[in-house]
Amino acid sequence: MTGTQHAPAALLSVRDLRVRTGQGRILVSGTTFDLRAGEVLGIVGESGSGKTLTARAVVRALADGVVADGDVTFDGIPLLEAKERELRAHRGSRIAMVLQDPFTALNPLQSVREHLRESLRPEIRKNRAKARSEVARRLAEVGLGPEVADRYPFQLSGGMRQRVAIAAALARDPELLVADEPTTALDATTQAQVLELLRTLQRDRGMALILITHDLRVAFSVCDRIMVMYAGSVLEHAPTERMVQRPLHPYSLGLMLAEPSVTHFQKQLNSVPGNVPSADSVAHTCVFADRCQWRQEKCTSAAPPLVGVESSHGAAVHLSACIRVDDLRDEMRAALSSRAGLDDEPPRPELGTPLLKVTGVSKTFKTASLAGRRKENVALREVSFEIARGESLGLLGETGSGKTTTARCVLGLSTPTSGRIELDEFDISDYRRLSRDQRAQVRRRVQVVFQDPYASLNPSMTVGRALGEAIAAGCPVAAGASGSVAKLLDLVGLPQPYAARRPGALSGGERQRVAIARALAVHPKLLICDEPVAALDVSVQAQILELLRDVRERYGTSMLFITHDLSVVRQMTDRTVVLKDGVIVEAGTTADLLDSPQHPYTQSLVASVPGAGALRARTAPGELTA
Repeated sequence: MTGTQHAPAALLSVRDLRVRTGQGRILVSGTTFDLRAGEVLGIVGESGSGKTLTARAVVRALADGVVADGDVTFDGIPLLEAKERELRAHRGSRIAMVLQDPFTALNPLQSVREHLRESLRPEIRKNRAKARSEVARRLAEVGLGPEVADRYPFQLSGGMRQRVAIAAALARDPELLVADEPTTALDATTQAQVLELLRTLQRDRGMALILITHDLRVAFSVCDRIMVMYAGSVLEHAPTERMVQRPLHPYSLGLMLAEPSVTHFQKQLNSVPGNVPSADSVAHTCVFADRCQWRQEKCTSAAPPLVGVESSHGAAVHLSACIRVDDLRDEMRAALSSRAGLDDEPPRPELGTPLLKVTGVSKTFKTASLAGRRKENVALREVSFEIARGESLGLLGETGSGKTTTARCVLGLSTPTSGRIELDEFDISDYRRLSRDQRAQVRRRVQVVFQDPYASLNPSMTVGRALGEAIAAGCPVAAGASGSVAKLLDLVGLPQPYAARRPGALSGGERQRVAIARALAVHPKLLICDEPVAALDVSVQAQILELLRDVRERYGTSMLFITHDLSVVRQMTDRTVVLKDGVIVEAGTTADLLDSPQHPYTQSLVASVPGAGALRARTAPGELTA
């Protein structure tokens, strides 16, 4: 697929890989690629694009009722034709996989030592002394101390759990590692640490790595080559440097333009309109045609093949499945250049009097240890800030910094140990002291949008019923702009027929829109957004962020934006408060704080953002050969 005429043989060769359901419905259509030893391939695309299915098909880990055919060869071994007994000799030992959520991948009843010991080679595992020594060595390799061996998954942070999962996957020194969204749920600094760990281990071992992600910044910072998938098809495949400088498919360009900037405010966040169709429904046309701004009639007459559009030393190195690629090169390059040169001034809204005052709030949790002793965990220490009417305040920090505890105290889901919280004329430091009528008034003034909309919606309740209940709870305050289900759906950009659907029939972005609509039903003065786009694809992220901007502008809603994503902070907030270990270490206008961070912790957060800056710097103009 790529490289020079004398490139070494591929460790993994995939030809015309197709994945179907037992009923014949197409899920992945004709994927072809090679992966050499020591190489990192990034597979990117939105949810439903076929990334994970492709990887699972390669390692023969598909769910029951899903079948794959084609030619998948690993070091000369035909994997799809191999019997299960043959596969067991390669899974874990030569081919390993790291999943997105390490907590579900680890047994909560087993210690870290037991997890790693089970993953070791039999001759080491059976020798107690050797196994103990090897477990310590494997933990050290992923940056964990020997004391971690006797802990259980629930006693570890998300980043530590992911490191344990990586150590277990590498325990038999595989030649190929498949990492499926390994950093999606992690905060910025932990994400950077895990990515650097993966890259270092991969280089030191000469191991091949397939990294599946919807985050282009992650892919650009780690991968040698990028393969862009959409609706079960590969639309573009190129070395990372080429993809960064000039994507040659409209979908790849759309994903790059949809990434919110960390360094500059954007007046308009870009997104790819619409949703990913099923692979089966677009099998005989350009799969991206319905969402492409450059579509012509000829684009839908047949499925465009993935062909080489740029070469080096006589071999195709940049492939695209767009039949108009030659016509669109200049337009796509101009669009990317204009995005790279953006420098919009952030808005400076006229702010009213303080709506929320948090003064000297501390929170200590008391838990019982295994020995029966009471243990104190200080989650917040003397936290103070204000949010003015119409203002958006960012609450930034890593996992465990106290962001969500702060929000829970404001929402009355947790009571501060000390300090005072005021909302309008109400003292909400302890919701138990409020009368029933006062609590109802406070609930109408402050609402929340959580990270996982599916978990916050009743799966058995239709959208219309859920919104109807929220409207009824908010009357008469909700009367007016948010006075009906139809108006609420229109406010969040959903068609009225969606009122009859249940959460399971909606995409992630659609469910989040419903969650936002429900929160807005009572027309709150303060909307708390707790990582509202962390689990969404980049294009859907942009749509939801634009929706929240519109809500704020239309109704003057104040917002408390809790996130670990610096690009979200840049685009959505006026001021930002940085929390570390429950203490505010820095606060100021968002632009000043991100452009000139003063505290070492804030500086580390800014420095940890993955991106393509280093790639742009190392790739000299004119270096690429068309």
